[in-house]
Amino acid sequence: MLTIGSHLSSSKGFLHMGKEAVSIGANTFQFFTRNPRGSKAKEIDEKDVAEFRRFAEENGIRVILAHAPYTLNACSKDVHTREFALQTMEDDLRRMEYVPGNYYNFHPGSHTGQGAEEGIRQIAELLNAILKPEQTTTVLLETMAGKGTEVGRSFEELREILDRVELSDHMGVCLDTCHVYDAGYDIVGNLEGILKEFDRVIGLDRLKAVHINDSKNPFASHKDRHEKIGEGSLGLETFAKIVNHSALRELPFYLETPNDLEGYAKEIQILRNV
Repeated sequence: MLTIGSHLSSSKGFLHMGKEAVSIGANTFQFFTRNPRGSKAKEIDEKDVAEFRRFAEENGIRVILAHAPYTLNACSKDVHTREFALQTMEDDLRRMEYVPGNYYNFHPGSHTGQGAEEGIRQIAELLNAILKPEQTTTVLLETMAGKGTEVGRSFEELREILDRVELSDHMGVCLDTCHVYDAGYDIVGNLEGILKEFDRVIGLDRLKAVHINDSKNPFASHKDRHEKIGEGSLGLETFAKIVNHSALRELPFYLETPNDLEGYAKEIQILRNV
């Protein structure tokens, strides 16, 4: 069965998100740990968490994905920005243990002129500072489109980060279909070849989740503008291949398309139909 969901608002708690997910035909969901443009996190309601865990068990929600705020930059040249990222992510991982065994995704960051190698070093340094042997949450590096000074535009850059993380068994990768296509990986014309390349460089065992998004931009544009499924440059045929591919079909898929709940429900049905 296809494990698929969308991005939901966490403002009303875990149980509310679980019910919203089920209402649109989803069996997983992604959420921000806090305001995506800010730093304040909603207090954890332990009763809500307990009720959600029961609801998830009853409704086949086996894994959920938290997303770090967009404002975090683990490899900024500004030391205060890096410290803010460290403190926020450390707090997020502590909070994620209320729902153990799930995923936490973040954008590696932008090196802001320091160079990719220094950015990679700083990202790994942050991860080594916050990861704990006892944690149950797997931290995912997201594949990026390569705009500006983004780190993570290539499989090789992600592998370099992973190689420098001491507790690497707590790490994985989230592949964003819009991002990798915009970065220059032709998943439309050569999905099989790109997955083989991912396996050679990183290892498919590291791939834990997929952000399933069409792109408003052409191939290798190094932009980051998501489009609705089948309405962009990737096209529905590509997504049919992705959700049915033997290396991907058991992974959880998360929609980040420009949609409301009704739109997500339609896209989930489209992807289930193919």
